[in-house]
Amino acid sequence: MSTPHPAPEGWLVLVDLQRVFGDPASPWAAPRFEAAAAVCAQLLERFAPRVVLTRFVAPQQPRGAWVPYYEQFPFALVGDDDPLYALVDGFAGRGLPVLTRPTFGKWGPQLAELVGDAPVVVGGVSTDCCVLSTVLAAADDGAAVTVVADACAGASDADHERALDAMRLYAPLVDVTTSAALLAGRAPRRA
Repeated sequence: MSTPHPAPEGWLVLVDLQRVFGDPASPWAAPRFEAAAAVCAQLLERFAPRVVLTRFVAPQQPRGAWVPYYEQFPFALVGDDDPLYALVDGFAGRGLPVLTRPTFGKWGPQLAELVGDAPVVVGGVSTDCCVLSTVLAAADDGAAVTVVADACAGASDADHERALDAMRLYAPLVDVTTSAALLAGRAPRRA
């Protein structure tokens, strides 16, 4: 029988594991959502209770550049209690903190206060939008960030890889690794 590895250090931030990104019929579906969500579920079990879930929602009243954005995506201009914005099964109702924001990036005073000075490990969707926006803001604020490549999914495989490459440019503030390396307790490495 193998000895379980200790929980990884820090907080796990799971970005936007919601129906709007997981439903293949959604215009915002991430094609590899299910695979990324399965890895996120493994990470959740290892990090719990040091896990924060995030949700993207539409603003009540779009302003500025969000006005033409929602003109392009009117299906998404619904209340934050709409099933479209619900967390997918396996992540909802777990008693974990859920941070809901009408912005792509979820890093800000609320999330910073929740995680404190601890390192942050990130997975979720979409690699090329909400994950990227969250990670770069966290790193810019001084957080040590590890992105788990196989716990993320992009709008396409090419977009996913481009976003990972962009985040790698921020080393050593941002490390990109795999779930296998992280869960085995190895230092973060390029994935």
